[in-house]
Amino acid sequence: MATDRTESGAIGAVRSLQDARFEEATAEYGAALARLARAYEPDPDKRKDLLQEILIALWRSFAAFDGRCSTRTWVYRVAHNVATSKVMRRRTAPLVSLDEVASWPGEMHNESTLDRQLALDRLLSLVQTLEPIDRRVILLYLEGVDAASIGEITGLSARNVSTKIHRIKQVLAKRFHEGSSHAR
Repeated sequence: MATDRTESGAIGAVRSLQDARFEEATAEYGAALARLARAYEPDPDKRKDLLQEILIALWRSFAAFDGRCSTRTWVYRVAHNVATSKVMRRRTAPLVSLDEVASWPGEMHNESTLDRQLALDRLLSLVQTLEPIDRRVILLYLEGVDAASIGEITGLSARNVSTKIHRIKQVLAKRFHEGSSHAR
């Protein structure tokens, strides 16, 4: 009987720590996770589902979090793994075209906001065409994560990450400008 209470108390303590870590992580990285979901999923309903999957996986993962990496690294690793897995499962589905992005409804208040939003949507659409590892690297970079941390999250060396970022930026810039010249 006493053993049952001890085990129950230990499980409760683990869950309390897990809940606390989850709450702290979502408070600090919630907006970044929402942006990540948006970058991986253009459909608003599917995006909500993806974000929910990420949050569930994140909460579950904190039961095994041992602090060998930063909380930030852990959160991004879990989130990108969930999002990448989802993308790989539906890899046969067509990616969003630039025409589809331009037709998305939005709450635009002026021409400048419209231009910025269309440019951002176009960029995210181009990011979605990248291979999963390149997508992970550039999305982390866009979130302000340094090369060493990206390497820790993805399993790549920091030098490889830096090289990938440079090449991905060149590819995206070229594709972005090609799209701009076709739109005129």
